[in-house]
Parts: sequence; C-alpha cells; structure tokens
Amino acid sequence: MKLESNNKHSQLSIPQEAFDWYDEYAHGDIDRRTFMARLATLAVGGLTVNVLAAALIPNYSLAEQVSFNDPDIVATYAQFESPDGHGEGRGYLVKPAKLENEAPVVLVVHENRGLNPYIKDVARRFAKQGFIAFAPDALHPLGGYPGNDDQGRSMQRSMDRAKIEQDFIAASKFAVALEGGNRKLGVVGFCFGGYISNMLAATVPDVISAAVPFYGTPAKDDLVKNVRCPLLLQFAETDPRVNKSWPEYERVLKSNQVTYTAHTYAGTNHGFHNDSTSRYDEQAAELAWSRTLKFFSLHLN
Repeated sequence: MKLESNNKHSQLSIPQEAFDWYDEYAHGDIDRRTFMARLATLAVGGLTVNVLAAALIPNYSLAEQVSFNDPDIVATYAQFESPDGHGEGRGYLVKPAKLENEAPVVLVVHENRGLNPYIKDVARRFAKQGFIAFAPDALHPLGGYPGNDDQGRSMQRSMDRAKIEQDFIAASKFAVALEGGNRKLGVVGFCFGGYISNMLAATVPDVISAAVPFYGTPAKDDLVKNVRCPLLLQFAETDPRVNKSWPEYERVLKSNQVTYTAHTYAGTNHGFHNDSTSRYDEQAAELAWSRTLKFFSLHLN
C-alpha cells in the first residue's frame, strides 16, 4: 500500500512500509544503517533513498507556525527543582504578551528525543491562543536538546527513565503554580509525551485537571486505576504498537467512570501531528488541534 503524503510540504507517494520502518527507527528498534538499507529496497525512479529519508526525517525549518518573535507571546526559559529526579529541570515557558486575567496552564511534553523545535512551536501555539505553556526538556541534565534528533534520541535512551518521570512530575507541580496561571493544569504530549501525559494523570491526579495524550501508551498497570481527570485521547489509525494497549486502558477507564473521549484518525500514521515530516496529515492534525483547544478551554477555565 502507498499513501499520498498529506504533508503540506510534500506530495510524495510513500509506501506504508517506509512509515513503519521510520517508526521502528524513531523508537530505537532498528539503527539508522538498517533503516536506510530498508529504504533502499523501495527506491524506484525518482523515489531515491535520499528523497525518502528527507521526507521521513524531521525538517524543523518547515514546522514553525508561530515565531518566537510573535508580538502576541513572550517566550523564555525557566528552571525548577526536581529533588526525586535529576535535581533540577529546565523548560521553555511561553505566555501571552497581555494577560488581563489568570490563564490556564498547559504542560507540553516532547517525544523521545528532547525539546525539539516542533514541540517549542506547539508551546507557542498554545500561548497564541491565550494559554500559558511550559515545555520541559528531559535532556537538560545532559545539556539539553543537542540540535538533532538522532543524538537527542540516544541521549534520552541513555538516561534513567524513572528519574525522567520524576522530572516531569516536578515540572507539573512547578507549572500549576506559575505566576499568572489560574492553578488549573492540562497536559498534552506526543508519543513518549503521550505516555507521560497518561502517567501524570495517574501519578499526580490532584495536579492534572485534564490530559490529551497523542498516540501514547497508558501508565503502568498499578497506576492506571488512579486516573481521575477528563481525557482526550488521540490515536493514529496505523499505529499497532500504541493501539494494542487501548482496549485494556479503555476498560479500566470505563470501570472507574473516568470521563474520556477517544478519536482515531483515518489514514494516519503515528506522529501525524508533527508537521516537520511526511507523516504529517494536515487535515487530521488541524482537527485534533481544534479538539485539543476546545477540550482544554472546557476543563481548565
């Protein structure tokens, strides 16, 4: 099967196998050499290995929707204490330039490669809509996101997962108390960040008022029963690794009478909201984004 890329920057017809292999590569199941070797088997005519790789691997210069110079926002960085994690965390803090009233706060959680430009742009998009956004960088203890995803992925994989989780727990407690905030905190995350969103909803239910995991797996079995806040779950249709965990997660949510809505977006791959690669599906991403804004507006005000 071949999918016409819905990336606003590309109209390539990319075989589904290429998306599947990129997912394996992005999650560390295969290395770059194996990924490129597999792509070579699909190279026909103008669809060369380099063309395929360029379409699949993020190009962050294509993804910016809100400039850091936008007059409607103020972007800076903030540090926070994380005594049970790495001692100290750091994140990208974006506020509306004019705050007439206390604003809802959204914690924005990156993928498995650190605070890359796409996630920073998502934080700016929230601020543009009147939210205070805080996007921590799990790689801060190692110097922060290094500027490329391959290195960022390796760095994050080398770190203590439990300490990373504690850093995000600490970040949530820092974010909910931010000056100018209304003491209501939502969390949105993508891939690894989707897992962190589910984990925070289960681990600090007194802190999280609403959660929007994008293609994220649930918290551990002994924690998932603690979820209380409303959830908006966003799934890609072609994402078997994540989607296989949903039936049992849904069963627990139903059993505990948790308010939730789940959407699966037809024809999409894991990562469809990330507008820096050919996995991006503009129609699905914009619909998921509009639903996210509406959901947070409902539950955080």
